[in-house]
Amino acid sequence: MRSEHATPVRPREQGTAGSATAVAHPNIALIKYWGKRDERLVLPRTDSLSMTLDIFPTTTRIRLVPGAGNDDVTFNGVPATGEAHRRIVAFLELVRERAGLAHRAVVETENTVPTGAGLASSASGFAALAVAAARAYGLDPDATALSRLARRGSGSASRSVFGGFAVWHAGTGTDADLGSYAEPVSVADIDPALVIAVVNAGPKAVSSREAMRRTVDTSPLYGSWADSSRADLAEMRTALRLGDLEAVGEIAERNAFGMHATMLAARPAVRYLSPATLTVLDLVLRLRRDGVPAYATMDAGPNVKVLCHRADADQVAEAVRHAVPDGAAYVAGPGPGARLLDEAGR
Repeated sequence: MRSEHATPVRPREQGTAGSATAVAHPNIALIKYWGKRDERLVLPRTDSLSMTLDIFPTTTRIRLVPGAGNDDVTFNGVPATGEAHRRIVAFLELVRERAGLAHRAVVETENTVPTGAGLASSASGFAALAVAAARAYGLDPDATALSRLARRGSGSASRSVFGGFAVWHAGTGTDADLGSYAEPVSVADIDPALVIAVVNAGPKAVSSREAMRRTVDTSPLYGSWADSSRADLAEMRTALRLGDLEAVGEIAERNAFGMHATMLAARPAVRYLSPATLTVLDLVLRLRRDGVPAYATMDAGPNVKVLCHRADADQVAEAVRHAVPDGAAYVAGPGPGARLLDEAGR
């Protein structure tokens, strides 16, 4: 994989104070983030590790409006409402507090993730917003501080600040807020791909936030999974450093299945796996038996992400489309970190 994907690159010094445009990409966790120990500060219970994708970017433009009474937020041209609007405004308040400015803002976000694609846009959205808002309000954070800032909007956004593979530290000690940030992971010369298998594009019966809370509060398996996840992370970092994609896949698969086991053991149970989900998981096993190294990972939902070698990605995607004709499959590789754009959008 290209070296710039794994290196923390400080956003380019473009744009002017008062306005800025930034772009960021979603990421998929291979070692899962599941459970907060502090919801206000968005501090996770365990470390996590992800791959930033090279598809479906989010582009966010922000312009300060001195004298305005409210923030104006739109997603793909539609005014934001409800919880989505509240989260953006709360994040802007945090930035305004740090900048010592009270100016309200116009925020325009364009998401390219297909509706129901099983890729939450909060990671790319808040990573892009963190980069753009920091610039517009005159802040100049380094990559670590930027990751901490993005975390306050969405935990997984801390990882989308970086390209390639990144680890998000849970943070320990008396000042866990400072210790909870993402950073790039050392990776050998591998060429991975993730096939995003969409088997159900509808809304989830239980939101990720509610499922996370219920699992942490009621699942008797959660503590054991959290302990095993720490061991999984150590093994994952070794596998990436050695360039052993098969080991990376094996670790990612067991970590995801363990997370879903904790949900099934919650009271009441949280069950995201559908018949179509199981069809794809069975397909992954068949591919491996046929000599194609393919490994499944899943977030809080029915859709499956399949890790494989880039050379096998088209074959895996076609197999998914054949197995689930009503679904969809998208191929992603390691993508870049969040960055500022110039006025021409470059």
